[in-house]
Amino acid sequence: MPLNRLTAYAGYACAFLLLFNVLRRAGVLPENGLTHAVAPFAVLAGLFAITGLYRIVRPTAGALGLVGYVLNAAGLAGAFAIEYTLHFVFPGLGEDTRAGLLDGGTGRAFLVTAVVLIAGVLTFAAGALRSRTLPTGAVVLYAVGMVPGSLRSAVPVAVYLGGLAVAAAGVAWMAHRAASTPEAALQTA
Repeated sequence: MPLNRLTAYAGYACAFLLLFNVLRRAGVLPENGLTHAVAPFAVLAGLFAITGLYRIVRPTAGALGLVGYVLNAAGLAGAFAIEYTLHFVFPGLGEDTRAGLLDGGTGRAFLVTAVVLIAGVLTFAAGALRSRTLPTGAVVLYAVGMVPGSLRSAVPVAVYLGGLAVAAAGVAWMAHRAASTPEAALQTA
């Protein structure tokens, strides 16, 4: 299977799961074991998608694109760890234990992860825009949405969820572009 098609599938899965999470957090879908078990996989799919998208922009994005990809990937890997912790570890802990963790090193690690993710998203977006290989609107939606989408506990829930929905639209659009990029065009670049 061509790598661009895999990139598109990962992007579509990421967008779908981001919207799934938005609907769950907004109360449209139930909060239960199944919906919590699915939640972290939006970020994991995003990690695969951004890797394939970097492959598309790499020939013309330069060092800016590489730095953006590395920071974005590191931020997404950290966000997956956070989501996993929030959905699989924290529910088994008492409120005082969770509060203690968030007030200490765990909370600082969550904050550093958010900063790395935002820096990565913005730098990757700048590299992608520079490369002119992904639709400008899609890249802008991704960047604009991921900033509040990275700030889960620092912004109002509506802003956070709105950011995730906007980012999902950008990811889906970039995934569509990946699906339509000829594999041969990347092999000669």
